[in-house]
Amino acid sequence: MDHLNAFLEPGMLVKHPDQPDWGLGQVQSNIDGRVTVNFREEGKVVLDGRVVTLIPVFEN
Repeated sequence: MDHLNAFLEPGMLVKHPDQPDWGLGQVQSNIDGRVTVNFREEGKVVLDGRVVTLIPVFEN
């Protein structure tokens, strides 16, 4: 079964649903369910995409 983060691609902007203080993050990579995101306030974080569903952010 595909995880909900499968569509995330490098460059996309996301937020972590349980860590709002991390601020906006930019996806760096998405390989085999492991999503690497560089968050403004937290820095680079590697997440298990099967456990955490990131929230995509669409800005103009």
